[in-house]
Amino acid sequence: MTAPRFRLLLLATAIAFGGYALLLPVVPLWVARGGSGAFGAGLTTGVLMAVTVATQLLVPAMLRWVGHRPVLVTGSLLLGVPAPLLALSAELAPVLALSAVRGVGFGMVTVAGSALVAELVEPSAHGRASARYGYAVGLPQLVFLPAGVAVVEVLGFTGVFLLAGATPVAGALVVAFVRGPRPERRRGRVPGPRGADREAGADPSPSGRVPADAGGPGARSRGRRWPAAPILAMLGCSTAQGGVITFAPLAVPGATVAVPAALFATALGAVLGRGWAGARTDRSSRPGALLPAGTLLAAAGLLGVLAAPLTPVLLVLGAAAVGAGFGVVQNDAVVALFAAAGPQHYGGASAAWNIAFDAGTGLGASGLGAIAEPFGFAAAFGTTAVVLLVLAPLVRRRPAA
Repeated sequence: MTAPRFRLLLLATAIAFGGYALLLPVVPLWVARGGSGAFGAGLTTGVLMAVTVATQLLVPAMLRWVGHRPVLVTGSLLLGVPAPLLALSAELAPVLALSAVRGVGFGMVTVAGSALVAELVEPSAHGRASARYGYAVGLPQLVFLPAGVAVVEVLGFTGVFLLAGATPVAGALVVAFVRGPRPERRRGRVPGPRGADREAGADPSPSGRVPADAGGPGARSRGRRWPAAPILAMLGCSTAQGGVITFAPLAVPGATVAVPAALFATALGAVLGRGWAGARTDRSSRPGALLPAGTLLAAAGLLGVLAAPLTPVLLVLGAAAVGAGFGVVQNDAVVALFAAAGPQHYGGASAAWNIAFDAGTGLGASGLGAIAEPFGFAAAFGTTAVVLLVLAPLVRRRPAA
């Protein structure tokens, strides 16, 4: 995990995700002030994530044909270059169009980055490596999620849009020095870990079986069966955090200190949750075992966010718990999916994990916005908490056969 390639990947990821995190709470605020309302505000994130998910379905094939580095560079540029154009209009239609372009870039960056982690690191260290990758994703959010709303008050929206455009472009320059596995275009062969070729159809594990304890019942993705428990837990917890990030500035508009603190707390919670889960999963060799606990913690956090009108402190504590629960789920879920995939299908496992992550974030924005518009934010957060409580027993790790 100390190889120069892995360190460069972490640096490029941190820079690119800085621009993404900076705009996540700012773009909904931008269109809301332009008169689009709560549903329009949530729709900006919903469109971003919908296009992200659609792109992620195609990225495993891109990785096989052109390689990790071209996909990462192109994705970083598509994520950053359109951002300054947001300053031209707060009308919903042009903002949604630019969000769609940025979604293509984000889909490429997310799948290629997390797949490269699995390629560069031995499977026995996937838990800790994924946690460190989580730091590269999460630490920029500690700064940029709360900073976005705060910087708007100082530099205006235009200053935020310019900064959010520059950071992913800088990340693309770093990516140019990251050497990944060579693309494999020949039918019947796919790249294995560290670029070694393996015959397509070879056993994904030494025993020739997909691990039975990598999660719950399976779900199919491009003809392959993935364990459903990690995907369900990711969807639920991502919906919760996406709702908190998108609507905290609108749900408690007068809390000028508590809202940035809550955004900071949810990002910090995710980083700490991923770090704790990564070390624990590598020690126990039981990927998927932490999914119910993380889901329950996120549900408890939503109850705190729900009660935020009583005191802003509950918003901060609740957001921290949502982030921590989701951080645990993120790391445990990605290791479970890598274990089920085997070296031949790391790209597909990365796509499945990222699709669940980003589909949930989009659902948390657009879906909760649709509930909040007529019924209020309490109904939106309360409904999501109930869904997580129902999911918790469903994502319990199944015993090995």
